[in-house]
Amino acid sequence: PRYELAGWEADDLLGTIARQCEETGGSCVIATGDKDALQLITDRSYIYLVSSRMGKTTTKEMDPGRFQEEYGFPPKGLVDLKALMGDSSDNIPGVRGVGEKTGMALIQQYGSIDYIYEHLEELEIKDSVREKLAEGRDAAKMSYELATIHCNAPMEFDLEGTLRKPVNQSALYRLFTELDFQKMIAQMGLQPGQESAAAQSDGPTITAVCTSEQVTDDSRAEELLALWRKAEYISLLALPDLSVLAVSWEENMALFHRDALPNFGAVLQGLFSEDIRKVTHDCKPLMRTLLEQGYPAEGFVFDTALAAYLLAPTDGSYDLDCLAQQYFPQEVGVPGREPMSPKVYLKAGALEPGMGEENAEAYGAFMSHCAWISCLYDLLPNKLSELHMEKLYYEIELPLCRVLAEMEVAGFLVDQKALGQFGEGLRQRIDGVQKEILELAGEEFNINSTQQLGVILFEKLGLPPVKKTKTGYSTSIEVLEKLQGKHPIIDQIMEYRQLTKLNSTYVEGLSKVIGPDGRIHTCFQNTVTATGRLSSTEPNLQNIPVRTPLGAQMRDMFVAPAGKVLVDADYSQIELRLLACIAGDQAMIDTFASGGDIHSSTAAQVFGVGPDEVTGEMRRHAKAVNFGIVYGISDFSLSQDIGVTRREAAEYMERYFDKFQGVRAYMYEVVKKARKDGYVETLMGRRRWLPELGSSNYNLRSFGERVALNMPIQGTAADIMKLAMIRVRDRLLKEKLEARLVLQVHDELIVECPAQEGETVRRLLVEEMEAAATLPVPLETDAHIGKSWGEAKG
Repeated sequence: PRYELAGWEADDLLGTIARQCEETGGSCVIATGDKDALQLITDRSYIYLVSSRMGKTTTKEMDPGRFQEEYGFPPKGLVDLKALMGDSSDNIPGVRGVGEKTGMALIQQYGSIDYIYEHLEELEIKDSVREKLAEGRDAAKMSYELATIHCNAPMEFDLEGTLRKPVNQSALYRLFTELDFQKMIAQMGLQPGQESAAAQSDGPTITAVCTSEQVTDDSRAEELLALWRKAEYISLLALPDLSVLAVSWEENMALFHRDALPNFGAVLQGLFSEDIRKVTHDCKPLMRTLLEQGYPAEGFVFDTALAAYLLAPTDGSYDLDCLAQQYFPQEVGVPGREPMSPKVYLKAGALEPGMGEENAEAYGAFMSHCAWISCLYDLLPNKLSELHMEKLYYEIELPLCRVLAEMEVAGFLVDQKALGQFGEGLRQRIDGVQKEILELAGEEFNINSTQQLGVILFEKLGLPPVKKTKTGYSTSIEVLEKLQGKHPIIDQIMEYRQLTKLNSTYVEGLSKVIGPDGRIHTCFQNTVTATGRLSSTEPNLQNIPVRTPLGAQMRDMFVAPAGKVLVDADYSQIELRLLACIAGDQAMIDTFASGGDIHSSTAAQVFGVGPDEVTGEMRRHAKAVNFGIVYGISDFSLSQDIGVTRREAAEYMERYFDKFQGVRAYMYEVVKKARKDGYVETLMGRRRWLPELGSSNYNLRSFGERVALNMPIQGTAADIMKLAMIRVRDRLLKEKLEARLVLQVHDELIVECPAQEGETVRRLLVEEMEAAATLPVPLETDAHIGKSWGEAKG
C-alpha cells in the first residue's frame, strides 16, 4: 500500500506509522538511506540504514544501543544536533558557525538545546562558541522544529493491510507488455494469463492454425512441395541447423524432422528453390546455413525481422515473441497464442521426433512462432508502405541478405604462420615494455590492475589525478593522454596497452576462430545499428586497427590464396560529399565537382591563406573540422582533438561556417525539422526516430541533436554502400567471373579473384560503386590490387 497525506511530510507519516505499530504491541523496522529517521529509534522501532558506496550497498541495523555507541547520546538528541549544525539538504539553517564537530560535543555534554540555552552563561565552552549560540538562538529553535519528525499525523493505518499480497502476474504481464518492458518480462519469468483479451480488441488478430501434421512420408512431402509451388506464399521457420522445419499456409501447418523423414534432403532442395515463395524470420543466417550445406537459398520474398528492424531501428531485439507482444498486444492472454521465448525450442534435444508429452511445449512454441510469421506478414508490409520504405526494403535490405550470406560462407584467408610470427614479436615487445614500466615505478605491481596502477601514478609518483571513479583513480586512455609529458612512464603504459590489446584481441583472438579451411568466417549483422551500417561479429573484422604501424601490419595477415589477388576499393570522403549534397552547400559542391581537395580548400578558408600556402598541419586541422562537423562536434571537443585552445577551435568553426553557409543552415534546419517530425531520414528513406529531442535532460537532448545532424549522412552512406555491394555481386555473376566479395568495412569493399581477373575486377568495382547513386557531387572510388589486404589497401 501507499500512504500519503496532504500537508504532511513523508517522514511524518513514517513516524506516525512507527508509533501506531508500537501501540499495537508490535515492533517496527524502517529501511531508509535518510539519517533523519534515526530520531525515530526506540526500544521497539529500529532503523535499517542503507548506504551505497563504491558500487557496494550495505545495510546497518541501528537500535538504541548502537546509536548511543556511535553518537554518544540517545536517538532523540539527533534533533538537537541538527538544530545546532543545520542541514542544507533539508533547508535547516542551524546556528551560524556551529558545525557537526562542535554540535556533537555540545549535545554529548549537555543533552539538548533546551538545557544549553537555559544555562548558556554557565557552560564551559569557548566565548566565541557562546556568542554564536546566543546570536543563533532563534535559528536553533526554528531548526529544531524543522528537524523534528512529527508522529501524530491524522492518518488511518491498517497493519494487516500492509502485508504483501501475491503478485498478479497476468496483470503485471499485460502492464509490462503495454510499456514494452520486454527484458523485465523475461527477468521476472512472467507469462500471459488465461483470460481472453481478443474479444475486447478491435486491432489485428493472429490467424489460428486449424490443422497440423508431422510429415514422415516422402510421397506426402512431394505432394506438399507441389502444392506450395502454386501458393502465393508460405511461412517458414527452421532450427539453426535445419534439422526441423515448420511450414504454414492458409490455415494449415506441416512439420518436417530430419530423423523422421527418409528423404529429408530432397525436401530442403525443393523447399528452398526459387519456385516456392517464402516468408521467414531472419533469413540471412538461414541462407548461410543452406549455402554451407550445399542447398539452394532462393525464393525469400519477405523477412519479418528485417522489416521490424527498419520500422524500429533502435529496439535492439527482434525476436518473434517480442514482435508478437509489440504488434499484437490484444492477443496477450489468449490460450494457445501466448508468445513464448524461442529458448523453449532452441535448447538441445527440445524438438525430438514425434510430439509426445515431454516435448509438447517446445513443439507448441515452434509452431506458434511459425504462425506469428504469417501474422506479421499480414501487417508489416503495409507499415513499410505507410513510411515509404518499400524501395529501401525490397531493393536494398532484402537482396543484401543473400550477398552477406555468400560473403560469410566465403570467409577471408589468413596467413597463420605470419600471424604466429607477428604475435611472437608482439610478446617480446610486451615483455620489454613491462620491464621498463616496473623499473620506472620502482616496484613490482600488476600493470593491468587499474587500482594498483592508480596508486603508482598518483600516490607514489605524485602525478596530478585527472578523474576519480567509484573504485579509485581513473587510468583511462583519456586520462593518460592528458598526463603525457609529465613522466616517461605514461608513454610506456600507453604502448603496453596498445601491444597487449593487439596481441590478445587480434593475434590470439583471431587465431581461435580460423576455420579448418584456413579462413575466418565473420558474421555480418544487418539489424543492429540505428544508422543502417553493417557490423561484424564472431570475430569483428571491421575494427582491425590501421592508425598505427603495428596495427596496420595486421592487415598483412589477411591474404589471397595462391594464384589469386585481393582488390580493395573504398569511397573517397563519401560522408563529406553527402554532407555537401544533403546540405545543398554550393561552395562545397563546387569544390568536389572541380576535383579539388576539400581539406586543403577548407584550410585555406579557415586560416585565411592561399591554396599554395596551406601547410600539412593546417590541412590536418581542417580535416578535423570537416569530419567533426559531420558528427556535430563542439568547439571543446575539437580543441581536444587538434590540441588548440577552445577559443581557437571556436574561431576555426566560425570561419568554416562563413565559408560553407549551406552547412550552417542545414545544421539548424535538420534539428528543427526533426523536432517537428520526431525523426530524421536518409536520402533513401531510412528513418531514425528521435524521442531524445523532447527530453528534459540536457545531455539526452544534445545527443538527439547530434544524431539528427549525423544520421542522414552516415545512414545515406550505408545505404549507398549496400546498393554497391548488391550491384558488384550481381555484376560479378553476370560477367561469369570467379571473383567474390569477402569483406565490407564501412566505406570499403574487398574482392578475392584470380590474378588474371584483377584488373577487370578493379575497374568493375569502381564502375559499380560510383554508379550506386546519382548525386550533384560525383562519388569517387579508389581501388588497388595486392596479395594481402595491407598491400591492396595501398
